[in-house]
Amino acid sequence: MASASKRISKPKIVVTTQKPRKLGPTISTDETWAKLTVNIREIQNHRAYTLSFEENYRLAYHMVARHGDHPARVPDRLSGDPVHESQEGEMLLKALTKVWEDHTGSMTKLGHILKYMDRIYTKEAKVPEIGEAGRHLFLTHIIRPPIKDHVTAAILSLLRIEREGYTINRSAATGCVDVLLQLTVATDGTTVYKRDLEPAILRESEAFYKAEGERLLETCAAPEYLRRVDARFAEEESRAHQYLSLQTAQPLQQLLQNNLLTPHLWEVINMPNSGLDVMIDLEKFDDLSRLYQLFIMVPDGLLCLRKSLKDSVIRRGMELNEGSMLSQLDDGGGEDEADSTGKGKGKAKARPPNAGAQSLALALNWVQDVLHLKDKFDNIWKTSFRSDRDLESGLNEAFESFINQQQRSSEFISLFIDENLKKGLKGKTDAEVEVVLDKTITVFRYITEKDVFERYYKGHLAKRLLLGRSVSDDAERGMLAKLKVECGYQFTQKLEGMFHDMKISADTMRSYRQYIAKTTAPEVDISVTVMTSTFWPMSYIGVPCMLPDVLVKASKSFEQFYLSRHSGRRLTWQPSMGNADVRVAFKSRKHDLNVSTFALVILLLFEDLPEGEFLTYEEIKSATSIPDTELQRNLQSLACAKFKVLKKHPPSRDVSPSDSFSFNHDFSSNLQKIKISTVASKVESGEERKETRDRVEEERRHQTEACIVRIMKDRKHMTHNDLINEVTRQLAARFQPNPLNIKKRIEGLIEREYLERCDDRKSYNYMA
Repeated sequence: MASASKRISKPKIVVTTQKPRKLGPTISTDETWAKLTVNIREIQNHRAYTLSFEENYRLAYHMVARHGDHPARVPDRLSGDPVHESQEGEMLLKALTKVWEDHTGSMTKLGHILKYMDRIYTKEAKVPEIGEAGRHLFLTHIIRPPIKDHVTAAILSLLRIEREGYTINRSAATGCVDVLLQLTVATDGTTVYKRDLEPAILRESEAFYKAEGERLLETCAAPEYLRRVDARFAEEESRAHQYLSLQTAQPLQQLLQNNLLTPHLWEVINMPNSGLDVMIDLEKFDDLSRLYQLFIMVPDGLLCLRKSLKDSVIRRGMELNEGSMLSQLDDGGGEDEADSTGKGKGKAKARPPNAGAQSLALALNWVQDVLHLKDKFDNIWKTSFRSDRDLESGLNEAFESFINQQQRSSEFISLFIDENLKKGLKGKTDAEVEVVLDKTITVFRYITEKDVFERYYKGHLAKRLLLGRSVSDDAERGMLAKLKVECGYQFTQKLEGMFHDMKISADTMRSYRQYIAKTTAPEVDISVTVMTSTFWPMSYIGVPCMLPDVLVKASKSFEQFYLSRHSGRRLTWQPSMGNADVRVAFKSRKHDLNVSTFALVILLLFEDLPEGEFLTYEEIKSATSIPDTELQRNLQSLACAKFKVLKKHPPSRDVSPSDSFSFNHDFSSNLQKIKISTVASKVESGEERKETRDRVEEERRHQTEACIVRIMKDRKHMTHNDLINEVTRQLAARFQPNPLNIKKRIEGLIEREYLERCDDRKSYNYMA
């Protein structure tokens, strides 16, 4: 019953519910149920509008109130619309959905009528509530064989059709799936969707994608394969969200991984003409990114990508190594400066380059190519591989592998730094200089034989400092600071000592000039760098040369000054690292020549030689005592390069002991100042390289023994294996020691009674 009161300002409806009136005593339970049954059928036949809700509610109430111990009965059929077994596809799914909607609508109305029964009777009687009973009956009478199989087949058919690229009406499947998700199995509460439809979908999908994986592998290039697979993942994700169930999304994704990715990882990544290498060559960043995103989905994917990426780097690096093989050029000579042939670079290109210049070019190109390769893979790593740390470690291992397989990598990297610090940084901003140095350090970091690099770097640095060839003192010190960060103070201690010597020498020369200003100055103005022998390369010590009197007097003047200030020291002159400015008179004009000290000594032999006279090679050698190697290099610079201030007889590009030389009075040039650079092989010859290697091995023996003694002095007692491991760890910053060599050094220390072997023969004691 409802009553309503009205207000003028705001109408308001108030609804009250009263307890249903009791039925007359003459109406029996059977009569009540018969009447209620007729009305229920009317509701299911969509004629609820002809009925009284209050009357039906009262009938249900009194039946429960009078006969609460009797189970409720519901109609055997909830729908009068038959479902034909022959219907398929969308018509079947739409029809099923419509029947379900009719059924649920009717059940909602019945639920309202029988609400009192659900609240009071069903729980106590342990029977299903009206909604649950309705769903069970729908499942029993509608979703039954063969209808259930037809429904499943219809949904699978729509899936297959859509996967083959055709458009379907997804709403038909969506409605049916919703029905199956709402229907549950009475025994365990599992949905009909989970029990019946999902397993069928997964079986069908597995067969489909297993076949598709094989087909795509045969018909598609790697990038297309990846695009198709990526699209399949997106499609299945969309299906699971739009007309299947979200609970099926993960199994479908796993199924795709198991059939399209895991079995075909290696085939796809190694596809000829389209696999990983080709994608890298063509810089297909999107395809590489897709490859990474797909491969990390499966357990073996990242491992496969890491190994393939590492193999790709090593293969490319080995090609660079093969291109830099210089064995056939080892004995050639080269020019100490690239511009030593003069400004006529076109002429230099027109004739075959000498072996030394070619060797240097190959060495520099190798480092530059390694840097380009590093930049290339770094860019791919950041752009396509999301800076993955596992892949980064694989790339580092690959670069370390092929760089150290190039036996001359330490020499090449030092040459590259030398070239940049001499002229490669000229005109660059501080930021650009920093980039170059950082890249070089990146390659240096991969070298295992850092002690070999140190030896080469020390030699190249010595030339730059002594000959004044560094383009930037800040860049030199910046490089030294980077090396110190990488390897520690001990690594750069001697290099820093060389810089210190240069500073002290500058101060010494200022004092010397003040000294000679008060005394008698020598005929030749000299500038001296005093080098501490332990800091500078040994190769620059002890190259003989017989100086002319004018140079001897100048050197004696400095010696007298220096030794008067430093007692207990000894000076040894090293003309091999010096250079000189000399004014030379030719027929046409005078020129200021910048030459090496050896070249100056040679030129002075021709000072008083009558025109037309000549000196033989042997006469020059006897007068100067310059070793053959240095003599030939300097004579070649004076007589065979662009600025031929001497004439060689007979004319040729090479110098031999049978040649003779005369002064070129007819020499002329438009330049007033001429730099005649020394012909030199910057890349070591085979003999020089062997000598370097022998010195390195000797140093390593000393370093290994010192390391063993240092460790044992601290530990007092160690097992053999522990000692080997600790020595290897401590020396790894400079080189990778061979365990057999460590064992030899231990034996040597035992013989010299630094260590003693214990009774177990497997450990050692330190002997003070």
